[in-house]
Amino acid sequence: MLLVQISDIHFGSRFNSEVFDMAVEEINSLKPDVIVVTGDITDEGLVREFKIAKNRLEEFECRHLVVCSGNHDYRNTGYLLLKKFFPLKQVHETEEALIVVLKTARPDKDEGEVGYRQALWMQRQLRNAKKLKIIAMHHHLIPVPDTGLERHTVIDAGDVLAALRNTGVNTILCGHKHRPWRWSFEDFSIIHAGSLSDGRLRGFFHNSYNIINVEKGKIDARVKVIGGETLSFDELRE
Repeated sequence: MLLVQISDIHFGSRFNSEVFDMAVEEINSLKPDVIVVTGDITDEGLVREFKIAKNRLEEFECRHLVVCSGNHDYRNTGYLLLKKFFPLKQVHETEEALIVVLKTARPDKDEGEVGYRQALWMQRQLRNAKKLKIIAMHHHLIPVPDTGLERHTVIDAGDVLAALRNTGVNTILCGHKHRPWRWSFEDFSIIHAGSLSDGRLRGFFHNSYNIINVEKGKIDARVKVIGGETLSFDELRE
């Protein structure tokens, strides 16, 4: 299974349409089975931004499009619009993997939260799954290097990480920080995507997306700079 993770598109005033067009062409050429959008589809949660987002995301060609909500999508009562343009489906199943979406955004707040009830629900979904277990969410559970002062991790991150460990999760996909990065632990990894098309980038990092190959219960993830090279996550540490 080929999974592409895109994030932080930010359709709005900072949206770079030229970069987005390049990303569509590149990603469609890969013929992915799944595209996961880990939040911040819009910049201000406005109806005109959601209309553009709906039309532009339909340009991607894949069997499964998985969409997460981000804190920017929840601004200006955007959480009401999100339901109309992108009805949330929290459980996606392919031949190789079970992908569970966690809703971490809260209206008009930048920090994220999973919540006790959603954490229990997540454990029920994952605990007995026989396939590769993937979580998709917008906010990050652990701070990311080179992203400045930390303010917006999931506020109940400790409890969520403990719950995830108990489910035997394999990979967690996050966005929010506009910086590709991977944390690897004994039993699972947390993979962060950079921004696909927002003009606000971190330091020297370019717009990018993640290419994730899932085969025989194993995951190989790399970072693709739009219009540029493909990098391993180890190279980002150098």
